[in-house]
Amino acid sequence: MSASTFQCLLVNELADDSFRREVARQPIEALPSGELLIRVHFSSLNYKDALSATGNKGVTRRYPHIPGVDAAGIVEESRHRSFKVGDKVVVTGNDLGSNTWGGFSEFIRVPAEWTVPLPHSLSMRESMIYGTAGFTAALSLHKLMLAGVKPSDGEILVTGATGGVGCLAVALLAVEGFSTVAATGKLNEQKFLKTLGASEVIDRKSINDTTHRPLLSGRWAGVIDTVGGKYLDSAIRSTKLEGTVTTCGNVTGGDLQTSIYPFILRGVNLLGIGSAFCPMDTRLKIWNRLAGSWKLPDLNSLHEEITLHELDNRIRLMLKGGVKGRVLVNLNSEAPQ
Repeated sequence: MSASTFQCLLVNELADDSFRREVARQPIEALPSGELLIRVHFSSLNYKDALSATGNKGVTRRYPHIPGVDAAGIVEESRHRSFKVGDKVVVTGNDLGSNTWGGFSEFIRVPAEWTVPLPHSLSMRESMIYGTAGFTAALSLHKLMLAGVKPSDGEILVTGATGGVGCLAVALLAVEGFSTVAATGKLNEQKFLKTLGASEVIDRKSINDTTHRPLLSGRWAGVIDTVGGKYLDSAIRSTKLEGTVTTCGNVTGGDLQTSIYPFILRGVNLLGIGSAFCPMDTRLKIWNRLAGSWKLPDLNSLHEEITLHELDNRIRLMLKGGVKGRVLVNLNSEAPQ
């Protein structure tokens, strides 16, 4: 390997307990241990990355740190029999970008057990348009269907529908033929959501019930919740008999205040979606679906592409709720597609 240093987005903790982000160079030797050294070509911006980049100690304990829970690239060095130099690979979740230096970097070093061979019908760019958000959306749909929810059962609610997980969930549900109701605080994005396949777009305020009644009129056959908090509570209470709710996010809060009545009177299922530490057999299954029958026909409509130097601005925007769809980070404009 010829490179001795690499460029990255480095977050430093300052003496006054504030945090500074800058594009900097680091020596290859500073990377953590692991069997694989990967030259990163693409990453993507997720809400968890924005928290890490602003010094959230619940996500990242130690600084200086390089965020980025997603990376797609080419193996530069391998000390594991399952991978060879030149292999195209994807790494999402596990500890990448949390407390292990992550994908906002020209190089990462990771354990082989975190690493997925890039499916042949998926490019590195496409894999990072999906990234953790797409993987989480697909895992949510997978679990919804495993629970027995079918298109003929009725409407599926998606909360936080213009966010990364939400918009990809809307699109994937459409591929499977579900009638999807997209809830959002950005009603000016109705055209975007309808193009993705939403049957109806509603104001998120309309699904926030403040009466605290233990049960509401049952409307949803299933729910893919991406925001948590009060919206999840209301969604559970308005899910139909034997319906299923998946939840994967906490943008509006980590507390859930609800009653047992939807579960014991309607048999509602509540399924947690933990994509970071998803078992490898399921991880491979989901990536192969995203490369196969669930591959979306127009991924380019779902993202904007930026450079490492533009990340700081998008992080600020994401924390203000100003990002629509996916943000693809190109670490190398000359990268193969």
